[in-house]
Amino acid sequence: MPLKDLPLDAQPREKLLARGPAALSDAELLAILLRTGLAGKGVLQLAQELLDDPVRDPATGRSAGGGFGGIAGLLHASSQDLQRIKGLGPAKRAELMAVLELARRAMAQQLREREVFDSPQAVQHYLQLHLAGRTHEVFAVLFLDSGNRLIAMEELFRGTLTQTSVYPREVVLRALHHHAAAVVLAHNHPSGSVQPSRADEALTQTLKAALALVDVRVLDHVIVAPGAALSMAEQGLV
Repeated sequence: MPLKDLPLDAQPREKLLARGPAALSDAELLAILLRTGLAGKGVLQLAQELLDDPVRDPATGRSAGGGFGGIAGLLHASSQDLQRIKGLGPAKRAELMAVLELARRAMAQQLREREVFDSPQAVQHYLQLHLAGRTHEVFAVLFLDSGNRLIAMEELFRGTLTQTSVYPREVVLRALHHHAAAVVLAHNHPSGSVQPSRADEALTQTLKAALALVDVRVLDHVIVAPGAALSMAEQGLV
């Protein structure tokens, strides 16, 4: 059904203005961003299809079409991923990517203005926004000042993370470059599990020892996946 045929108080934009954004479903919020559907498909239907779980190729396990598996999957999709969806032209793709970037920048501003561990959940959400949707492993570092406020975040390594593929020397050099007093290590698990492996534990201890030589503390190692995050410090592993 076209939006204009819905009762006024059921139309997403009017509903948001009258009752606030929390009253809307994910599909309704997305429909406000998309604004229009396409011939034979209303904007609410298009929004829901984008949020549906992807169709997987049984042989490879890779996406063979369908949606992105929710808001997080959609907003972490690349421009190339979005391009395959009929009805998502350049303007709509740009708007979706801009929303995620605005969220990243808003959270980065908060972390620069106050001690990161005033709100450990904010740190985890920030890292999820950056890393959780990646299809390959990414190792990143949050560099912090003496007040534990964010100086910068850098993605340093990609691929399978082991003690041999993450180079402690590079991490130390970047910490010195930023004049960091402390760091939070982070990486993602594309598998969806956030449980640390033995390799994750060994890597954490290797980096902790290397950074201690230049008087930089490792405060945490956060593992993220879509919809989940784990603090290794809270588990007593840092």
